Amino acid sequence: MDSHGAGGHSHVVIDPKIASTRRGMQAIFASLALLGATAALQTVVSILSGSVALLADTLHNFGDAATAIPLWIAFTLLRRKPSPRFSYGYGRVEDLAGLAIVLTILASAAVAGYEALDRLLQPRPVEHLWAVAAASVVGFAGNAWVAVIRTRAGQAIGSAALVADGQHARTDALTSLGVLLGVAGVALGFPLADPLVGLLITLAILRIVWDSGKTILTRMLDGVEPELLDEVRHAAEHVEGVREVTEVRLRWLGHWLHAEVNLALDPSLTLAEAHAIAVEARHQLLHHLPFLSNAVIHPDPGGASGELHHGIAEHAHDEWPAHSHR
Repeated sequence: MDSHGAGGHSHVVIDPKIASTRRGMQAIFASLALLGATAALQTVVSILSGSVALLADTLHNFGDAATAIPLWIAFTLLRRKPSPRFSYGYGRVEDLAGLAIVLTILASAAVAGYEALDRLLQPRPVEHLWAVAAASVVGFAGNAWVAVIRTRAGQAIGSAALVADGQHARTDALTSLGVLLGVAGVALGFPLADPLVGLLITLAILRIVWDSGKTILTRMLDGVEPELLDEVRHAAEHVEGVREVTEVRLRWLGHWLHAEVNLALDPSLTLAEAHAIAVEARHQLLHHLPFLSNAVIHPDPGGASGELHHGIAEHAHDEWPAHSHR
């Protein structure tokens, strides 16, 4: 456990993770129950009515409920402490869960699109329009509620996967209402309105896949929001004794940030004095970035700070030819 005392309190890396994963799992189970009940009701109505628009919405809600499985696995693993094999912990599993969610959503879009095209080519009557309309409203209410639960929890703990799932549910709420357009069209004597709405829902799902996929893949490739780098620099620069912040590197592991920072200090400082400044810099970073799990601070002498000054231009050892380390 990595902690240090400062001002009568400490920052502990493990305990906040347990608290955040607990909140994430609560959001997952609540949304699973809501979407499962919503999709079950819609299934009955879609079978009785033959509405392909409602079927598309139902399939998507089942797929959305199924995304709780990879998230549950991820948050369960996040409770584990780092091990000799996984010294950084298991945060990357959450990113893999996000990728599984995106692929699940994509699969639901493919099935919904196929059913809508099939109904366009082979039209069939839609029955029990009042029940379809009611199921549409239920789908809207269920998804809207889930969107609030997931988005709030995801923002609170910094989980890109959970936020993406919340945004996905918010769009699902609107597409559920779109089923009403199909009902209105059929009621007015335009039976193709139902499969056309099914295609529109498919397109909306594909947009979700695109937006969520970009977010998840960016994090998997260690991409971070540029403003986070600015926050780290700002917090470290105001620590007494820091001449310059020369290097900042950040990466997300699940919903926790890891930072590596090089600081330029007065070369005349003792090792103990430089260490004290590094400790205070880490302390300030943990205060200013709520999702920061750990920060590795590298104090360097002024004028020789940063990775450029740590490289070895050329050397040889053992049987290897002369080479550099940069």
